[in-house]
Amino acid sequence: MNQQVNQPADSRSASSLRAGEEAQLSFWRYKPGQGYWTRTLSFLGMMTIAAAGAGWLWRELNQVHLYVQAAVAGLVLFGTFGLGWYIFNKPRVVDFLIATEAEMKKVNWPTRREVIGSTWLVIAGTIMMALVLFGIDVVFSYFFQFIKVIQVE
Repeated sequence: MNQQVNQPADSRSASSLRAGEEAQLSFWRYKPGQGYWTRTLSFLGMMTIAAAGAGWLWRELNQVHLYVQAAVAGLVLFGTFGLGWYIFNKPRVVDFLIATEAEMKKVNWPTRREVIGSTWLVIAGTIMMALVLFGIDVVFSYFFQFIKVIQVE
């Protein structure tokens, strides 16, 4: 005979507690389990731009002391890190990024074969357009030489 123990409705299993604890340890505070990739990749993009800016500042400040260069570059990076963490935990921004990720999952992505075919079509169209424009340029060049608007030596 199986005996079932009555548990309160709000009790959780060990696995769900573990998942909840992991969510609390996440870098993202607001809705930590949702929009992970859009938030993470947007944050990494922001940090990449900040790193490029810090590198530019480092090169521009080459006349000052090394410690000043490092301090300015570090402030830019740490400031951007803090700003990014603040922005990507704001509810409006997070909800937008979560909705964006949900929409991206609905997209019907092309197959590899379709992408390759479309790429070749674009390349061929670009070459054809370049040839047509080259032909028009040659015709206009001869026309303007004929009516003596331009002179070629």
